[in-house]
Amino acid sequence: MRLPPTPRVLLLRDVAGTVRAASPLGRVVVAVDGGGGTAAFADDLADVFREAGTETFRASIGDFHRSRADRTRLGRETLEDYYRSSFDYVTLRRVLLDPFRLAGSTGFQTAAFDEVRDVPVESRWETAGQDAVLVIDGEFLLRPELRGEWNASVLLVNAPEWEPYEREARPREVADVLVDDADPAHPVRVAR
Repeated sequence: MRLPPTPRVLLLRDVAGTVRAASPLGRVVVAVDGGGGTAAFADDLADVFREAGTETFRASIGDFHRSRADRTRLGRETLEDYYRSSFDYVTLRRVLLDPFRLAGSTGFQTAAFDEVRDVPVESRWETAGQDAVLVIDGEFLLRPELRGEWNASVLLVNAPEWEPYEREARPREVADVLVDDADPAHPVRVAR
């Protein structure tokens, strides 16, 4: 299905083109980071990859939270705690990123934890073709320990980031593409 050539779709096609120019073949993982609006942007970016005939999968770091009990075992969760230990990156790598990169018939899982219900989700394993794309969105994806996981990264710059993350990760400096989507209908690619 051909998407209408709105300003948003045209920008998303440009971003997808940038990603594919850097990684034309093989499985590709694209991170969409930012303080807000990442899910909608990532959904639309995935639609643009699908429009081009690319097998595309979606995931969110929000589906890889650690349990509330783990996050609050030492007391009330602070903003610093949320940045440091809210997400389960070991499980993210084990059930999604590592198996997705293996290609072939290796199964991967796009979600592991339901934060609202505070329980693990039932495993639903998926497989993909050799040239599939995975678009993952959420907070703190450009943190130093995750940077090597992405073939490409997009940072939505319209929402303020958390100070510990800005100080430690410097996401504006490491993102491949910067986008201001304060007006979602008319997002703008931002120069460094």
